[in-house]
Order: sequence, then C-alpha cells, then structure tokens
Amino acid sequence: MSTAALSAMVLASSAYAEGDLFIYNWTDYTAPDLITKFEAETGISVTLDTYDSNETLLAKLQSGATGYDIVVPSHNFVEIFISEGLLQPVNAANLANYGNLTEDFTTSPWDAGNVYTVPWQWGTTSFTVDTSVYGGDIDTYDVLFTPPAELQGQIGMFKSADEVISMASIALGVPLCSENPEEMRQVLELLEAQKPHVKTYSSDGILERLSSGDTAIHQNWNGYSIRARDANPAMTYAFPQEGVITWADNLAIPTGAQNYENAIKFIDFMMQPENIAIQSNFAGYSNGVAGSTEFMTDALKSAHELSPPEGTPLVFSQSCSEAAIELQNKVWTALLQ
Repeated sequence: MSTAALSAMVLASSAYAEGDLFIYNWTDYTAPDLITKFEAETGISVTLDTYDSNETLLAKLQSGATGYDIVVPSHNFVEIFISEGLLQPVNAANLANYGNLTEDFTTSPWDAGNVYTVPWQWGTTSFTVDTSVYGGDIDTYDVLFTPPAELQGQIGMFKSADEVISMASIALGVPLCSENPEEMRQVLELLEAQKPHVKTYSSDGILERLSSGDTAIHQNWNGYSIRARDANPAMTYAFPQEGVITWADNLAIPTGAQNYENAIKFIDFMMQPENIAIQSNFAGYSNGVAGSTEFMTDALKSAHELSPPEGTPLVFSQSCSEAAIELQNKVWTALLQ
C-alpha cells in the first residue's frame, strides 16, 4: 500500500472516530457559521433537526425519542424536563469555559449551578407590526387582541399554548399559570374574540409571512423581529405597556443521548465569547457569556429590539403546575377546534 493511501485511510479513520452530534433546536435558530466552525475545530459531524415549540420538544422526549444529543428548552420548561427525568447532568461547572458565564446564569432559579443546562440565548416575546399598514400606537396588546380595521384578518399568532395564553394573560392582568377557571375563561374569551382576525396560528415561517405581506402583525421574538426589520424597515417591534414576556433558552443533553461526550464538547464550545457571539449575530438575541459583546456587530449592539423602554414591565415566563397546564390545554383545545 502506498504512503499516500495509508495516510488517507488514517485521516478517514480519525475523522470517523470523532463521531456525530445530533442537535434538536427551534426553527431557524442555529447559526450555520457556528456549526461550520464547530465541525472544523472538532471533526465532529453535526446534524440539525428543528421544532416549533417547547410543547413539541417535550412530547418528542416523552415519547422516548433518543436520537438527539443536544436540545434547547426554554427556562420555564427546564424544571419539567428535569422532574420527568428527560435530561441528564452536564455539570457545567467542571467545564473549561464555565467561568465565562455571567452570574445571572450561574444562579438562575431554574438550574442554579448549571447542573443540567447552560444558557443559549435570551430575549423577549411580543409582536411585530408593519407600520406601513398601521401607523398608530403599537405599544399595547389592544393592537393584537382587539385589532384596528387595518390589521384585521392579517394577524399571525404562535402555535404554542404556553406562549399565546401567557400573552393573553398579561393583556388581561391575569396571573401567569393561573389555576382559576374563571380567569382562564376570560383568557379564552379574549382569544376567541381575536380568532376571526387571525390569519394563521404558526410558529414557523414568521419572517417569510411578514416579508411577503401575508401578515401585517405577528406574534414574534425580539431577535426574529430584527431580521424582519432588516428585510423591511417598516417592521417595528412592540413593547406593550402591560408587560413583555422575557425568556431564556438553554442547552441541555437529553437522557439516552448517544453522543454524550460530543454534546459536552459543544456546550463547552458555546461558552466561549467568540462562539456564542456568532449565534447572537445570526439570531439577534442576547446571551449569558461575558465578553461576547466584543464580537457582536454594531447593528446588534444598537438594536432597539434589545432595549425595552424604561418602565416597561419584563415578565419572566413561569413553570406552570399540573392544574394550570390542564386549564391551558382546555383553553387551547377549545380555541383551535
């Protein structure tokens, strides 16, 4: 055998030995350049699948799916995943880059000490309005739930019980995760009154619908709204005076993951400032890694979508009790039937 052929076999064997990493993340929420960089530095081959809601991710893992090594649950679902045994420890404090995390994310109430998770991105949930269609005040949920004539029939809402019901609850002044049937009846009535004006319930394709004019107002995340504004400067992110939902998404390793060590490598990789900045620049969200701002674009640093007006209530979404979840499911089923 020639030296060249032997070398090729050795290299191929080495690359194969690095193995695979299967990531299950939200739709359009993983920077392609990030994956390319990770693959180049580690030799690990990454496969990405996507989902549209925490409920979809939860159902997938509850069904016994073990084909994924990295998942990205929101903070208010982390405790549910842990309590059901769906995540395995990552013990992030033992990793080389753990010292880069900010204190807010090493002492978080959903996973203090980062035993099961490390931060991915954090931001807010509100809605984006095409101000070339409607030029009035958008910083109120009245625009979304009791829309003016210009926006009727052009509303896009998420297909997620948790996110839609939480927003309606804030609009009404109802506590999040309410266990009160009367309060949840009010939420259902608000959503049913809005429904004739809703064009779609979907958490996929938001950017495309806004850019094409298929919708003129859409429930949205602040980072995705930045991308909508890049496509059309008339797209404006609302900061409702009633309060803005705030969230944090997290990297975690599901129970039964086949490539645990490669998942750990990815998690440690993402705690490096220059790497998480690639993700923030792509998705338009903040992160929990100190020093990453240095690597962010000027456009992201100055984006108004990342800076709620002073006095805007920031309302962190919550982990709901079984009783509250049962009521939410009843509301959601009644709404969509």
